[in-house]
Amino acid sequence: MRFIRKTHYKQDIQLFKHEGQVFWYGLLAAGLLAAPFLLSDFYLGELSLVFIYAIAGIGLMLLTGYTGLVSLGHAAFLAIGAYTHAYFLAQGWPFLLSATTATLFTALIGGIVGIPALRMTGIYLAVATLAFAIIVEQVLVHWESVTGGFRGMAVELPAIGALALDGSFNFYFLCLAVLVVSLWLALNLLRSPTGRAMTAIRDSEISAQSMGIHLAYTKTTAFAISAGFTGLAGSLLAHKIGYLAPDSFTLLTSIQLLLMVVVGGLGSLHGVIYGAIFIGFLPQGIAVLRDTLPSGIAQIPGLEPGIFGLILVLVLIYEPLGIYGRWLKIRSYFEAFPLYRKAMHKRQRSYLRTERLR
Repeated sequence: MRFIRKTHYKQDIQLFKHEGQVFWYGLLAAGLLAAPFLLSDFYLGELSLVFIYAIAGIGLMLLTGYTGLVSLGHAAFLAIGAYTHAYFLAQGWPFLLSATTATLFTALIGGIVGIPALRMTGIYLAVATLAFAIIVEQVLVHWESVTGGFRGMAVELPAIGALALDGSFNFYFLCLAVLVVSLWLALNLLRSPTGRAMTAIRDSEISAQSMGIHLAYTKTTAFAISAGFTGLAGSLLAHKIGYLAPDSFTLLTSIQLLLMVVVGGLGSLHGVIYGAIFIGFLPQGIAVLRDTLPSGIAQIPGLEPGIFGLILVLVLIYEPLGIYGRWLKIRSYFEAFPLYRKAMHKRQRSYLRTERLR
């Protein structure tokens, strides 16, 4: 068992808690940098998609896992980022300027959406964000002069200056770099007063308000930041897809994003990575499953959404802390062995005493 001796206050906000984390994260970084030289283009494309999902998952995790606001409409922010980026590229804008503008515009839309959602929580907020996603989908269909409607919209090849990023090799490193920067920004946000206010609101709105935290401002900021990260992921996803259409951003996409943060582990950026790996490779597993099932079952139209929903329900019931929570239990078992007891991870109530005043 590792005991960390703290000798100064800055240790509480360090990105790496001990030298062991530096070693393992360094080893992971070396493996990711070496992957393009060892894997085929297919697996590089799948890993790039995992990185894109992880960036979108960071945005949803900040909103749902750290602020406690459930959203079923993040596919809309993904679509806004993708279409905005593709539109500005078609107008001749540089890649970096177009992606930055798409991110900021999506964050602005997220802040606007967050204003009427301030007084809603739980299932009511989820339904409101779902309604927003349906509205955005209809806008994409009918605003043909910008989005192309059902005909779709082609996406220009990514390039930074004279460096073309259209190949799987270069695009892999682009997605990896954006993911690393996004994780660094999210970690620093969570260490800031804004991030701590978001966490306080998640734990208890009454307690947070009594400590002087402005609920409306913090929730709106959380929506804007979450939408910004998701819009950034959408700009990369546009290049991954290559051709945008309204049916690329449906309710199933929102369910996938929510499933990613829940299965990975709410309230943890580690859970975003685990969930992105799970979601990225789950469709491949379902495709293999279709080949082994009887034709009558394999051809069911709603098989994939049904499996997603079943996994979500089972995780919420039997493993509410997700994959990362299970890893923490396994690690603590070996650290405390043979003194480990099941009561160490007994599920506790997730609300404070002050919540009973409602």
